[in-house]
Amino acid sequence: MGKSWITPFKKQCFVTLGVSLNLSSHGLTMGFAAIALPQLRQPDSIIPIDDVTGSWISAILGFALIFGNFIIPTVMAKNGRRKANILSIITMLVGWFCVILATDIKVFLVGRFLKGTGMGMTASLGPVLIGEYTSPKNRGAFLTTISLSIAVGVLFAHTLGAFFYWQTAALVIAFVMFLDLLIVLYSPETPAWLSDQGRYEESRKVFRWLRGDGEEEELKRMIETSMIVREAKTEVVIEERFSKRLKSNIAFFNTTIRKREFYKPIFIMIHMYTLSQWAGANILAAYTLDVFTLVIGTDVNIYLMVITLGAQRIISNGIAVWVIKKVKRRTMLFATVGLNIFAFLAIAAYSYLKVHNMLPYDHPFIGILLIHIHMVTIATGTVPLPFIIAGELFPLDYRSLAGSISVFFLSGNFFIILKTVPFLFKNMGIHGAYVIYAAIVAYCLVIEYFFLPETKDRTLQEIEDEFRGRPLSPEELKSTQSLTAQKHNQDRRCSSPVI
Repeated sequence: MGKSWITPFKKQCFVTLGVSLNLSSHGLTMGFAAIALPQLRQPDSIIPIDDVTGSWISAILGFALIFGNFIIPTVMAKNGRRKANILSIITMLVGWFCVILATDIKVFLVGRFLKGTGMGMTASLGPVLIGEYTSPKNRGAFLTTISLSIAVGVLFAHTLGAFFYWQTAALVIAFVMFLDLLIVLYSPETPAWLSDQGRYEESRKVFRWLRGDGEEEELKRMIETSMIVREAKTEVVIEERFSKRLKSNIAFFNTTIRKREFYKPIFIMIHMYTLSQWAGANILAAYTLDVFTLVIGTDVNIYLMVITLGAQRIISNGIAVWVIKKVKRRTMLFATVGLNIFAFLAIAAYSYLKVHNMLPYDHPFIGILLIHIHMVTIATGTVPLPFIIAGELFPLDYRSLAGSISVFFLSGNFFIILKTVPFLFKNMGIHGAYVIYAAIVAYCLVIEYFFLPETKDRTLQEIEDEFRGRPLSPEELKSTQSLTAQKHNQDRRCSSPVI
């Protein structure tokens, strides 16, 4: 590792690979539902299911996401980001083996719940790990690899389903997760967490190993801030011998929830996550066959269409990695989400006219093209941008609590949309469902227009200072951190952002 040809950029690529492979489990888990459900509906299936059971197989991940997001904060804060990442991978592995060995629906759902729990852990953990590992100039591109990894996971699962039975596909996926575990075991802890623990020499060593010697100013500011925070924590420990926990709880929330740098990012990310969930990514991952059948019909090779769509998603994600380094976040968001709304409405209009035999001319290519346009908007905008912005937007001091509150709304939307897809498609048709989705996405986009700041090429501290309206002086920082430290000491702080 000490050879000169292993540049800081390559080291950042290595540690990001461990995070991204873990996050690919989102795509693998979602894509697996699309291949398993049709096979489980077959008369000779070892686990027979109906439509209601099938919707639970997809939607139970939403509950599990909340659970994973709830349990990961303490691990992140006390044991470090790296150990939290290892725990999420092990949880995911146990879930996959439950699915592999399942002979009834209960064990199958337990496996899905464990996989969803692992997803909830990485949704909070992934953007923070990448944000703390990587340089500001490359952070946007590295964060975009999250959505690229999810896209690869979806395609990989769909491709396995075209050739193998669901149990064999699950075994192959479990092997991939084991390889990821090996990579994470050889990755270091993040410099930010080491600094927060007072392990300044280790923090400097890892920071310079990851970043080289060209970002000393950021290292200096990070350690100086950590020293002030730790001093405040020490004072709070002495004070708490003479005060009650209830009083400190009230003080923490009364001061924190009134701060613009706390509630503004939460408000923005609640709407950003709502937008990302209703923009169609999970629908096209978990109900791919249903969408193609309803829009195009059964006169084409559906499995070929599914694999082609997954490949296009990867290409679009790859393009997004390059574009995101050139284009401002707000510009990219409004362009891609605006096109996403158009795609929803165009598919809705095409499907409505097709159902009512009102099309003057029809060809499967029209429906295929519209679905691919929709996927382009998802792969280049509504999937990568929330992860990128989550890694940049949350304030350094309240990142854990703010991120967890936001991810709670992500999980709720995740569950609602996957549980209601069969009902909406059956009772309103795909055209009615897509009009509802377009309206929700449009509302969220309006909110982002008025509240989302530009974050490209800015440090995390600069973004936090903009929400606050000015930088904090050392005295103010020490004072505010005292209240936050009380929360640390009571083990009530929640996890980091995201995804």
